[in-house]
Amino acid sequence: MLPRVAIGRPNASVRANVDRYRLLVGDDLMNEVAALARELNGVRICHINSTAYGGGVAELLGRYLPMLQGLGISAEWRLIHGDPEFFTVTKAFHNALQGAHYDLPKSARQLYLSVNEESARLLEDEYDVIIVHDPQPAAIRHFIGRNKAKWIWRCHVDSSAADPQVSEFLVPYINEYDAFVFTMPEFLPPHLDRSRATYIAPAIDPFSTKNIELPIELCRRAIADSGVDVDRPLLLQVSRFDPWKDPLGVVDAYRLVKREIPEVQLALIGAMAGDDPEGWRLLDLVQEEGAHDPDLYVFTNVAGVGSMEVNLFQRGCDVVIQKSLREGFGLVVSEALWKEKPIVAGRAGGIPMQFPPGFERYLIDNVEDCAQRIVHLLNHLGERGEFGRAGRERVRAQFLLPRLARDELRLICDKIRTKPL
Repeated sequence: MLPRVAIGRPNASVRANVDRYRLLVGDDLMNEVAALARELNGVRICHINSTAYGGGVAELLGRYLPMLQGLGISAEWRLIHGDPEFFTVTKAFHNALQGAHYDLPKSARQLYLSVNEESARLLEDEYDVIIVHDPQPAAIRHFIGRNKAKWIWRCHVDSSAADPQVSEFLVPYINEYDAFVFTMPEFLPPHLDRSRATYIAPAIDPFSTKNIELPIELCRRAIADSGVDVDRPLLLQVSRFDPWKDPLGVVDAYRLVKREIPEVQLALIGAMAGDDPEGWRLLDLVQEEGAHDPDLYVFTNVAGVGSMEVNLFQRGCDVVIQKSLREGFGLVVSEALWKEKPIVAGRAGGIPMQFPPGFERYLIDNVEDCAQRIVHLLNHLGERGEFGRAGRERVRAQFLLPRLARDELRLICDKIRTKPL
């Protein structure tokens, strides 16, 4: 049996907690979500991905599924099996979907398909809806064969310039799904049936440990305990140690900022994902950069840094950076804006859609622009406040969990009403 991720079971207190979102998003949205949930009474939903920790998908599912359960929906979370060699191949797939070239060898195809076939055999429970996330488990649908379930493939990466070899290999398996979900229309690869495509942006949970309100003095004390000087400007990037997040480019931008504002500091907080062997190599490079710089701090989840610490740093820093080169969405952007923090970010994928109107000039394309925008924000406290307040309202209106629940439950209801492919 594919391993389950423990997310608890629905109970009265969890259901009651769902109503707290009403204060943030209003009754109309929450009433619609509740009505959709009632329509799905008795429907069993299963989400499948490749890791329970360290990445944006795992973080999202960890908050989203308990909300579904709180609405009375039967929702479970399963993980695909795989050894390190399999995840090395699927990380190459992940990079190739985002535009990196990959000469797809026969051995990689065989390994990928054999793991998916075995995982399909282990998926013993009967579900009505199965939502498969990203390329790692995408071929499970093929090996299950025709059954009564509705199958949805959810792509979280920017696949707008996918490598042709990997795209052509995966597309036949993805076309077997009843629906596919992308963050933006631009991400839809060629040769997928556009009539089955839906576009749904991810969202954050304002009540998670990572996003709950915290007193600023508590944040400052905690940051000081980590060794950072809270009386000096602090820049922050929170992301996996992934080349597409460009942490080394962030270091370069920080050093340009330091020429004009010598007292500036940089903290890089990165989660190490269980399905990303490449991340450890990049972490080594980043740590080498910081080895001789007392103002450059590197923290990871393997050193005990968790969601609460991220929250503390996001609230206590001066400017957030998300210098992504490719980005499916970038939950960290919404997290920072929710905390009323200004952010300088790469003009990549789903990041621009999160920016409040009037602040698009803080979307950047290179290291030099990144540094210039950071210097400007550090020198203009009032503008930082305006940016942060506008950003929080943008997230409240469009990127909180109930909106995601409404969009996905609408899709599920629509697919359940239609006949199988």
